[in-house]
Amino acid sequence: MSTEHHVQGIPISRLAEEFGTPMYVYDADVLCGRYGGLREALHPSLEFFYSLKANPNISVYSVLRRAGARAEVSSLTELRTAQRAGAAAEDIIFLGPGKSREELEACVEDAVYAVVCESIQEMRELDEIAERLDRDVDVLLRVNPSFTVKGSGLTMGGKPRQFGIDEERLLSEAGLLKGFPRLRCIGVHVYMGTRILSSETIVRNTERILDLAERLSVAMDFPLKTVDVGGGLGVGYFQGEDEIDLVALADGLNPLIEGFLSRRPDTRMIMESGRYLAAPAGMYVVGVRYVKTSMGERFAVADGGTNHHMAAVGIGSFVKRNFPMRLLDADTGRGGPEEWNVTGPLCTPNDTLGKRVSLPPLRQGDLIGVERSGAYGPTASPVHFLSHGHPAEVLVLDGRPHLVRERDRVEDMLGRQFLAPGLERGGAREDHR
Repeated sequence: MSTEHHVQGIPISRLAEEFGTPMYVYDADVLCGRYGGLREALHPSLEFFYSLKANPNISVYSVLRRAGARAEVSSLTELRTAQRAGAAAEDIIFLGPGKSREELEACVEDAVYAVVCESIQEMRELDEIAERLDRDVDVLLRVNPSFTVKGSGLTMGGKPRQFGIDEERLLSEAGLLKGFPRLRCIGVHVYMGTRILSSETIVRNTERILDLAERLSVAMDFPLKTVDVGGGLGVGYFQGEDEIDLVALADGLNPLIEGFLSRRPDTRMIMESGRYLAAPAGMYVVGVRYVKTSMGERFAVADGGTNHHMAAVGIGSFVKRNFPMRLLDADTGRGGPEEWNVTGPLCTPNDTLGKRVSLPPLRQGDLIGVERSGAYGPTASPVHFLSHGHPAEVLVLDGRPHLVRERDRVEDMLGRQFLAPGLERGGAREDHR
């Protein structure tokens, strides 16, 4: 017999009544706990930069910033989000393979800690902007290394990629940096992959990255003030997947960092983390609108689906497996578990949150939670498909719920569209037949 789900003591039914469904609910205690666990386990000199791409909600990042997380941003809006959340310029890095001129100008004008340069052309563009603004700019070189990584859900380097500059090119053009007098190269950034669940893999990646950073520093003659070892710490979503063993990770990583810092005590050590910090803190909550049987299979049709939780259909680093899902209402007296297909309101058979999920007998009006959904939820989903819009987002902080993003209304969806002249309602189109 199970009881109703609570978030920091608040019944989920109360949150659904107050804010409606579908909605995302984030638990600030879990956010802080995830950050605190990393901070406690890993080397004290290692700084954690939260990747806003995982969940750019300003309140989510504000909780993490208050706990100590710096900011890694990849767009002008993410930069402004981090700044409004209180991140200092020296605690912001800006990366991405296709930065706009406006974004580069903002980095220079706001003096972010470093721009992570991903191509020679980008370096040229940034150097020109810095010259025009009469500023010198600190940069990290994002390196696409010659080595690859196994055990990553999505490989980001070691193969032909839009990310970074190939290791071979940097080593073969030792005088490259002299062509950009306004850029001060202060280090290296390498990001090998994402959703890594093996502590051994992360340690091995870091070891090779540190070696590469030192070799490049010598070959290209720049001071190694910063090394960003990426991260890619994964989260166990699916059956058979375990969490990263932080004890094993610390046992392998901390001596490695200690040894590196013994040679280079003034180097700033950066690790990025987005999914690992945010995913377990969030739940996608949907309400069951209809239940039905089709050709012997049970369906629960919910008010939200892959328009808000696209990861459920297998994009990016995911394969087609069910996220952990549960009935949030009390299941007293319902009987044993059954297999259910949990689908959304979209006009496509791909709008399936869970296939043959083991759940108690479902009823119209039930609340279902898709767990571990705090990262890459609505912002990595087609929220405008069928014009349903963005869901509500709620943060529970210190035992109190707060609406941290309103759901889109019809007026919001139509407010940025314009009727072309001549198409006003009632106007007849001339028939030229």
